[in-house]
Parts: sequence; structure tokens; C-alpha cells
Amino acid sequence: MADNTFILEVVTPEHILFKDEIQFVVTPAVEGELGVLRNHAPMVASLGIGVLRYTDPEGMIKRMAISGGFMEVVDNTARVLAETAEHGDEIDVLRAKASLDRAQKRIEAREEELNFIRAQMSLQRALARIKAAEGKLD
Repeated sequence: MADNTFILEVVTPEHILFKDEIQFVVTPAVEGELGVLRNHAPMVASLGIGVLRYTDPEGMIKRMAISGGFMEVVDNTARVLAETAEHGDEIDVLRAKASLDRAQKRIEAREEELNFIRAQMSLQRALARIKAAEGKLD
């Protein structure tokens, strides 16, 4: 392992999505973003829906859409336990935009049987997927 790298592992209930050396990671924490470099103090944090971005050893920034979970940092390993996670370059943008449109229409319709929290989360997941796929941060 290089002097400025550490291990990032992203795990979902289905599989280990990613495990490799990186230089830097920023995760969508519940209250803002959380950045981690090599030799970070041990910690556990709750994650929200958003874009996880990391810098690989060659300096390339890569993105993943994640939807909640936890991150543990210990002994130069950052382990993300996410409910769902997708590499930005593997996301079907048209499908994500269709999901965004459906969520927006459900929220705007304000039907009585609408579960507003589920609709909001669906909207946030679709936005995160689009941002990760298109390389946007905000």
C-alpha cells in the first residue's frame, strides 16, 4: 500500500461492490458530507442517500450512488455498509430519470394514500443515481 492510500470497501446486502486502495473518500453522511484520508481516527457514521466519491491511486475521481447505511473507519480501512450502491458508470441514466419523474409526479399529486416519506426517498435515490452517473456533485 502506498504512503497516501488506504482501503475502501463498499458492501451491500447482496455483495461486496468495491474493495481497493484509494487516496480519499467523501460519503453522504446524515448531516452533510464526511471526508476520510489515510490515518483517519477510528469512527462509525450514519450515511444518507447521495453520491459517494473517491479518488483512486492515479488521481481519478470515481462516483457511486448509495442509499443509506453506515461507514466504519479503522486501521486505514473505510468500510461502507450500504443499503444499495451502484457505480456511477453502470447506472442507466434514462431509467433513473424516469424514476425521478415518477417520484416528482407522485409528490405533486398529493394523493391521500401517498406515503410521502417513501416518495421523498425515491426522489432522493433517483437524484443521487443521476448525479453519480453524470459526475455531478450538487
